[in-house]
Amino acid sequence: MSRGTKDFFQKSILMPLFAILSMLLISGCGYKPSTQAIKNSFSENVSIEVIVDRVEPENAPFIKDEMNRMIYTRFKGRVVPKAMAQNHIRITYDGSTFTPLSYEDGYVTRYQVNLNVKFEMVTKQGKESKTIHTIDEADIHASSLDASTLRIEAIRRALAKALDEFLAYVSAKGTYSTKDSKD
Repeated sequence: MSRGTKDFFQKSILMPLFAILSMLLISGCGYKPSTQAIKNSFSENVSIEVIVDRVEPENAPFIKDEMNRMIYTRFKGRVVPKAMAQNHIRITYDGSTFTPLSYEDGYVTRYQVNLNVKFEMVTKQGKESKTIHTIDEADIHASSLDASTLRIEAIRRALAKALDEFLAYVSAKGTYSTKDSKD
């Protein structure tokens, strides 16, 4: 067999065979996407309520928009008014604290953002509450005129981490509730 024929054989036969075997292994191990596990906890229609600290009201639209995006893309659900929803999520954000990590010439050049986000849920399993503590580190320029913008960006990164952690928590709860109902 010539080298070109051998390469063609390997590419045309072995690659599809490898792809099929990989798919069989993944589906055979019982893997299910997190969306499936979330559906065990939440119905399709979800309402969202955001309560933010009065000192940082600019973060309310960000939290609401990110949570809406998660409902649509990851929960595969719809955000509806509270009267039409089977499930409710109340997100309470009480503000942030900053811890300086490094200084240069008396100015803070790196700091840590700490925040707590409380999620109160009404799901298929009943009422539940989860408080998530997140941390993000950020640089700031010694005499930055953009200090406020950099501060808000750091807070939003930390809030995005909290929302992702919430998604993982809900997914895990949905997985466990499926296992409990099978036993």
